[in-house]
Amino acid sequence: MSIHMTPVQTPTGGVNEIVAVLLPALKKRYSKRAARLRQLAQGHAMGDYLDFCAQLAQAQQQLLEHIPLPSALVTGLAERLGTGQPPLDNADYPRDRYWQTLLHGLIDHLHADANPAVRATLDSLREHSPEQLEDLASALLTGDFEQVGSGQALFVWAALSLYFTQLASALPASASAALGEQRQHCPVCASAPVASVVMTGAQAGLRYLQCSLCECRWHMVRVKCSNCEGTGALDYWSLDRQDAAFKAESCNDCHSYLKVFYPEKDRDQELLADDLASLALDAEVEREGYGRSGISPFLFPG
Repeated sequence: MSIHMTPVQTPTGGVNEIVAVLLPALKKRYSKRAARLRQLAQGHAMGDYLDFCAQLAQAQQQLLEHIPLPSALVTGLAERLGTGQPPLDNADYPRDRYWQTLLHGLIDHLHADANPAVRATLDSLREHSPEQLEDLASALLTGDFEQVGSGQALFVWAALSLYFTQLASALPASASAALGEQRQHCPVCASAPVASVVMTGAQAGLRYLQCSLCECRWHMVRVKCSNCEGTGALDYWSLDRQDAAFKAESCNDCHSYLKVFYPEKDRDQELLADDLASLALDAEVEREGYGRSGISPFLFPG
């Protein structure tokens, strides 16, 4: 891993210093996502599903505010820093069953207004034992989607993401960029990205990948494949115009693609919401023979 998480260090203050990792800010994170999803749903072919995902995001916000990460779970995070490995590596991080509390909270929030099919999925998850839920979580985090199914995966991932995002936000950490590549996965939890974003503000013009699980962002130079890190065979696809607010970056070396978002061209963008609303671009690029290298937290296979 070429970006290492370390205990908090005093910034050197160099003019050209690039912040390697941006930890997630929690304030109104999910309510902003919900609002954007509702905005995008208006007149959209997937409007009903976008509205449903807005309800899910709003439920995450309510749980964040009313059942936040217990302070006891922050204890020990510092000890996982400075090892050269992702401190919240989803493969070996000792999950606390607090994430299951979040899952049951999501079920309670969504059940009453859900359609019969969704209600059946929620009821099935509610009936799972704690051990069965842990098995689902492990399968989902390792990419064994067939063991979970797309319906259950949506809610299990939403609970896990809310858990890991709070952990990431609480990390007493900074990051250092070491020589070498290997930036395909999140340096905090080792998960795949959703997409990348060309930043505005303090990091204007820099590209960051956003984690699909803990929602950290980590720096990766532009015009480089985010999957194989090749530079010589990239194409950029958009649905309508050259200056589009989002494009798909495809690589002819590894035949993968990942979307890139440009918030300077659409100030209302919210990465997860806009990723879901732009699945028409995914469909077109996949018809050209490319496979998505990242994960959409709102749309799992199966």
